[in-house]
Amino acid sequence: MIYIGIDVAKNKHDCCIINSDGAILNDSLRISNSRQGFEFLYSSILSILPDKDISNVKIGLESTGHYSTNLQNFLYAKGFRLSILNPLATNLFRKAQTLRKTKTDKTDALVIAKMLFSDDTKSYSPVSYQIQELKSLTRHRYRLIGYRAKLKISVNRLIDIIFPELPKLFWSIHQSSSYALLSILPNADEIAACHLTKLTNILSTASKGKYSKDKAISIKKSAVDSIGTSSRALSFELQQTIRLIQSVQIEIDALELQIKEILIEINSPLISIPGISYTLAAIILSEIGDIERFTSPCKLLAFAGLDPSTYQSGKYNASHTPMVKRGSTYLRWAVLTAARTVSMRDATFFAYLSKKRSEGKHYYVAMSHVAKKLVRVIFYLLKTNTAFVPQM
Repeated sequence: MIYIGIDVAKNKHDCCIINSDGAILNDSLRISNSRQGFEFLYSSILSILPDKDISNVKIGLESTGHYSTNLQNFLYAKGFRLSILNPLATNLFRKAQTLRKTKTDKTDALVIAKMLFSDDTKSYSPVSYQIQELKSLTRHRYRLIGYRAKLKISVNRLIDIIFPELPKLFWSIHQSSSYALLSILPNADEIAACHLTKLTNILSTASKGKYSKDKAISIKKSAVDSIGTSSRALSFELQQTIRLIQSVQIEIDALELQIKEILIEINSPLISIPGISYTLAAIILSEIGDIERFTSPCKLLAFAGLDPSTYQSGKYNASHTPMVKRGSTYLRWAVLTAARTVSMRDATFFAYLSKKRSEGKHYYVAMSHVAKKLVRVIFYLLKTNTAFVPQM
């Protein structure tokens, strides 16, 4: 049996090969991140195997995002067994090997190879292309949401200068009616000078009749008395930022439609849970990947970073410890968000939340318990591929 540790980087990968006795067979194998480099690694492995039996090879890599995706797919296609290791675990293992503060790509590859001796995780197997597409789409959506949030912060900043009284006149400054108003009349002076009939028509059309002449009068009065600064540059920036937000929102809507179409193709049982939308289900499903990687709900809970930390020393055993918050940030956010919406729509989850609240737990602490319960339900549904059945 030979063990191969690979330290992944953007342009090259360092490899270390050891045998079952721990003897180093090759610790200076460096390959490029290219087809030629992958083929060279494959031929180098075969040259070490006397019988060319790749079942006697175990390869380990750290989970390093997209840099290792192509290499993983290549090795898996060749029939190798792969183990994807947690970088936190490899870091702690490396520190346990020596007191010296030594970290190089070469030593990292050796550490990974040594860890394969005691690694009991299941071999890597790529998830379906639909799950991979969902993961790409949901991560892309997360980035777009973040970009939109930054643009909205810019709108808040500009309005605080141009027309600081306006946010009090709308339930949200980012609603369509306020955007429509500011897109045409981007500062207090222009709103104050606008004819009341035109102002009323803008608001009524954008709000679909919700805002009438009374709202236009109150906005016009505030604009007349506003302390805001009329600046041509800031007004242009505000209009352009609003157009960017609207453009990004169009792309987000199109993206969510793609997510929904793929999820309908998969026909995941997560959709049957009341309160879990297509987007939340897609995030949860794509981050979990293959449910067979997890042998128990506890492991799935740990992967989401929702399990409580433990601290015990001597006779002392801490009773109040925080969540470890290690694992997939996206999965943890999706599960906690889903816990809130599910508890609003399912009687069993609502009763469980009420029970935890009656025990004196803070709302967010009680909600974390609901999230853990939801993880156990998700684990069962995905394992058995059965739909959610509300408990009476």
